[in-house]
Amino acid sequence: MAPTRILGIDPGLLRCGWGVIDCDQNRLSFVAGGVIRPAAKAPMAERLCAIDSGLTDVIAEWHPDEAAIEETFSNMNAASTLKLGMARGVAFIAPARAGLVVAEYAANAIKKSVVGAGHAGKEQVQMMVKVLLPKATFDLADTADALAVAICHAHHRSRVRTH
Repeated sequence: MAPTRILGIDPGLLRCGWGVIDCDQNRLSFVAGGVIRPAAKAPMAERLCAIDSGLTDVIAEWHPDEAAIEETFSNMNAASTLKLGMARGVAFIAPARAGLVVAEYAANAIKKSVVGAGHAGKEQVQMMVKVLLPKATFDLADTADALAVAICHAHHRSRVRTH
């Protein structure tokens, strides 16, 4: 049976992290990762288009079989939550257009899958991503977060298939 290629997405308007892993039964391996950076001062529509275009390019290059995205948490600033929700909505479009089913995971579920604790810090997540994917390269937490989303999906999809 061929490995399953998973695209993890950490949506954001300034930096949209993405990570691709291969899942072969219990073995995970790093394929690629990066960050889509829309122009910070560009109009909202252009920033959202940049996210869609960037993810479309990632999918065309790496050919994932499945995708997963981090759920948005709401914070005190309703305007920020709404804007992040827009970026998250756009992040669904490219994989859906490519025919991929997109799973969603809460931040705490992702942290628990990767670190073992739902309230782990960003540094702990980055460290465990490096442990689980030793060949992973990332300069920004956004890429590590996207890889963590992909790892979480790999763990949850394998449990579903074994029961």
